[in-house]
Amino acid sequence: MARHRSAARARLRPDRSEHAAARSASEPVTAFRRFVLARAVAWIGNAMSTVAVPMLVYQLSGSPLLSGVAFAVESLPYLMFGLIAGALADRYDRRAVLLAAQLGSALALASIPAAHMIASVTVAHLMIVAFAVSTLFVFFDAASFGVVPALVGRHRIADATGTLVSVGTVIGIAGPLLGGIAATTLGPPGAIAIDALCFLVATVVTSTIAIPVSAASARGGSDLGRSIVEGVAFIRRHRVVRALTAVGVGVSIANGVVVGLMVVVGVRQLGLAAEDARIGSLYAATALGAFLISLVSARIQRVLGTGVITCLGLVVAFLSMLAWSVTGALAVSLLLLIVYQAANTMIVVNGIVVRQSVTPDHLQSRVNTTARMIAMGGTPFGAAAGGAVADMFGVTAAVVLGAGALALAGAVALRLGVPRLPLLAVLAESAERESQ
Repeated sequence: MARHRSAARARLRPDRSEHAAARSASEPVTAFRRFVLARAVAWIGNAMSTVAVPMLVYQLSGSPLLSGVAFAVESLPYLMFGLIAGALADRYDRRAVLLAAQLGSALALASIPAAHMIASVTVAHLMIVAFAVSTLFVFFDAASFGVVPALVGRHRIADATGTLVSVGTVIGIAGPLLGGIAATTLGPPGAIAIDALCFLVATVVTSTIAIPVSAASARGGSDLGRSIVEGVAFIRRHRVVRALTAVGVGVSIANGVVVGLMVVVGVRQLGLAAEDARIGSLYAATALGAFLISLVSARIQRVLGTGVITCLGLVVAFLSMLAWSVTGALAVSLLLLIVYQAANTMIVVNGIVVRQSVTPDHLQSRVNTTARMIAMGGTPFGAAAGGAVADMFGVTAAVVLGAGALALAGAVALRLGVPRLPLLAVLAESAERESQ
């Protein structure tokens, strides 16, 4: 009788192993949600600085060239430190890298409002801070490339990336508008102070996330130089990653022109004042374009080949950028920026998801930062060249230069056979088989 009662209680009592399994299954989801929250807080602050920093540079200098140079300075660290950051992020605890990068960014940004309170801010100071924060972002980005697959698994990378892009761009829509308001009411240094505070909050949230240790960091990794070579070799060896990375160079040149001249276009082509809060609407339009495409990016990758996605994106971005070069109406400019950024984001997200899906875990940070370093290498060139051309020949000529970079990227895509690249699922399954 006692045995029967014990058996009955055992049947009624939930199996501890089932609870353990449920907790184990929910832990990655919880960790990823916290990761998204930390990124969201940092993005809120970054949206403030996205408007405040170029606005402050233009207010202090009145120079389109310096506005372009400021954006170029923010882009240079990826070229300078991408290889090293990727190798180190694969060798060491990625969580520690995330925390150090966020805390360092908070301190660097805080120096701007501090200098404003004590004395005055200079363009040189802004350039130094922009360079420092962008350098720390390279290391943060390198660690993030490995963290996302570790938290969600290879087959959920597209959905996870879509979530991150969606959250980031929702903030990007409202953030620049709020940044423009904050910069005009609190002054640009006040808006930048909000960014510093947000980085501090993001650091606290990140500290609560349990992130799996990569195989490379667990065993200590190999020689740093050899680690870098391994990442570069994978890109050269993998036909799809190599092709999409090459196309990304032209895409980044065009984007450097667009973002580097955003304030200048607003002032010289659309007739806005340099301190006009509507400048923020230009940044918000690009964020809206990215958000709209992020809602369907994973679905698009399930039904269209990776090559078709890239080529369609290039055509749409090229046409919208040409139209943007000649419009003088704010409403039309905003609409064209939405279309342009939707196409640009789809190209970029497609490349990122493909790389993360086909790259082994121990190479994630190296391969993704190296590929991004190469692809994004055109950004500072586009920003600086766009600023110089705008100074000498006008804004329209500078934007047409960016559209020309997209045309060149299209020619490279055709030469490398990009239109024939298969579906993402086919690439992921092939990578899964090779890893077993």
